[in-house]
Amino acid sequence: MKSTIENLEDAAGKRLVKLSLTVDEAEFDRDIDRAFRKIANEVRLPGFRAGKVPRKVLEARIGLGPAREQALRDAIPQYLANAVREHDIDLIATPQIEITGGEEDGPVSFDATCELRPEVSVPGYDGLRVELPNPAASDDEIDQAVRAELRRHGSLVDVDRPVQSGDHVTLSLNGTRDGEPVVGLTTEDWLYEVGQGWVAPSFDAELLGATKGAELRFTATPNGTSEEADFEVTVSNVQEMVLPELTDGWVDENIGEFDTVDAYQASIAERISTSKLNQARNAYLDRVTTALAELVDIDAPEPMVASDLQGRVQNMVQQFQAQGISIDQWLAATGQDTESFVATLRVQSEKAVKVDLALRAVADAEGLDATDDDLAAEYERIAVQVRQKPAQVRRAYEQNDAVTDLVAQIRKTKALDWLLHHAEIVDPDGEPIDRDLVLGHTHDEHGGHGHDHDHDHDHDHADHDHD
Repeated sequence: MKSTIENLEDAAGKRLVKLSLTVDEAEFDRDIDRAFRKIANEVRLPGFRAGKVPRKVLEARIGLGPAREQALRDAIPQYLANAVREHDIDLIATPQIEITGGEEDGPVSFDATCELRPEVSVPGYDGLRVELPNPAASDDEIDQAVRAELRRHGSLVDVDRPVQSGDHVTLSLNGTRDGEPVVGLTTEDWLYEVGQGWVAPSFDAELLGATKGAELRFTATPNGTSEEADFEVTVSNVQEMVLPELTDGWVDENIGEFDTVDAYQASIAERISTSKLNQARNAYLDRVTTALAELVDIDAPEPMVASDLQGRVQNMVQQFQAQGISIDQWLAATGQDTESFVATLRVQSEKAVKVDLALRAVADAEGLDATDDDLAAEYERIAVQVRQKPAQVRRAYEQNDAVTDLVAQIRKTKALDWLLHHAEIVDPDGEPIDRDLVLGHTHDEHGGHGHDHDHDHDHDHADHDHD
């Protein structure tokens, strides 16, 4: 087989090449032999066992044409795959094939128009700036947490004054629409905290300023509905929450593990900071990849988007099946239709494709390559997942021509790590956030550092099933 490659131009800005392949007559005759053996399994002739009819007999019986057609269908994809590998073509779509010779006899020749993965540049990747919530606990957050605990120990005290926000009022409530009771809006002696907004958007405002014994009548639209209702409300009691004084003695008596206010507040600050730091860590990867994708100035190629989208839909379907529900049941339960569901996934796919292109560009710009040691480590990691030996995994990747994809994935992983270690992190006020803190770095006595952050990277693994 001989092959040549020619760059093509496309008005839509696609990267296209044309592969021209020629298979000599002797080589293609072996494909015709295989085609006859395939046909032999389907033909029944007296005196011959299934699959044992000689080629000469079949050729005399059905002619050469059907076998040549079968050989073309079976062999062209393999010849094309060999040429793609030979010329290191990064395909993103099924090539368009045009047979240019050999359909009837002689050498076989065909052209394959191939769409390649775009090569992009991402100027500014080395100056990414992402915003995350500040992981430090603010004084207000600490005060709110302390106040919530004090409220658990607070007591309600009757007051003889107009209702204020935060008061607890005892109500009799009757809601009607056209004279008929509205379900859920009729109750007696209901203790309600003013300001919660549970009943209707304007309900709490009607209560403010009322006094014990007040009878109120007003119209409002109950939450979760679009039709107004008539309300009759009687305020039978007004109480305020009296909180205990925050002292060392109170802490010692009510908060078992602490005996001072300072120690108690410090523990709250640590708990809040840990929670906020985890939130920041969870958001960091997404914020960095989102910022990176925005640097890609081309539309995501449709074949790549379609491929990614198909994978996402299949994964979702499999997840639902594992839980014993169908995708249709899930859509019905969440109030979505198929079109909106797929549209949401498509947005994710478009971002994923741009991130793929951008990470490859960063890897090129920074000279980030996959070494033999990197490949060996990845084979070992995958081997643990699939419960096979690393040598088996390596062989599976090599047999499925998937090593190139694995190398690309390792390079993208390195590029992402590079970005995570170089992006500037600020809080909503523009104040810097310690990147090492977000990444979970720990510094050792030699001045080096390790990190405990983890990135979940999907790999298009080769088939690891072996006989």
